[in-house]
Amino acid sequence: MRAEKLLGDAIDSAGKGVYRTGGISALLLGLGYLVTIPLYASAGAPPRGDGGAWLTYLAGKTTVWWVILGLSVLTDVLFVPVALALYLVLKGVSRHAMLVGTAFVGLFVVLDLTVTWPNFASLIALEGKYAAAPSAAQRTAYVAAADYASTVLGSKLEAVYSIAVLSVGMLLIGLVMRKAIFGKITAYGGVVTGVLGIVSVVGSFFAGAASVGIILTSVLTTIWVLLVGYRLSQLG
Repeated sequence: MRAEKLLGDAIDSAGKGVYRTGGISALLLGLGYLVTIPLYASAGAPPRGDGGAWLTYLAGKTTVWWVILGLSVLTDVLFVPVALALYLVLKGVSRHAMLVGTAFVGLFVVLDLTVTWPNFASLIALEGKYAAAPSAAQRTAYVAAADYASTVLGSKLEAVYSIAVLSVGMLLIGLVMRKAIFGKITAYGGVVTGVLGIVSVVGSFFAGAASVGIILTSVLTTIWVLLVGYRLSQLG
């Protein structure tokens, strides 16, 4: 009996450690989003044009964009312990829904790290080479190279990768939270944010860029991860 109690205490301690790590990660994630907002504002809205438009836009802004990129990669990585902690907390409510929701969050992290931010990094690096190019022929070559990255970032599929996939995960997790100990604000915050993100991306296929919905989704995501971080820290 004593051995079983010690094992149970060890498991409880390990679980609390995961909750605490997930909570701290979520709070840092939300803080990273809050820091990124003024950086985006200072850099101005990126263009929707070709590679040449991007290289012109990035002139004098590469330092800000390298900081944005670094913070964005960090926040993507922080989603991993957050998703793991949420799964452990909520799997008893609906294991299958949490498996799917966690998988979507993980898929978002993979796609963002392998598609979105490498293309941003390419454009930022190309701007320096473009500015230092000694001839028009070389500048033309750099513009052609930038065209590929700008095309990927401007595609509808990229919006699915960077917004809709995470929104599906948040929607499923929010639905499970309604029956758990996270409170109605956090639960329905996840549901509303997930639905808005999905609707914004789907709407962009029919009505052009749904920038207002996407911006609002980003703001609500920041609030949601901060609420999640606070609750996970309490559980830890």
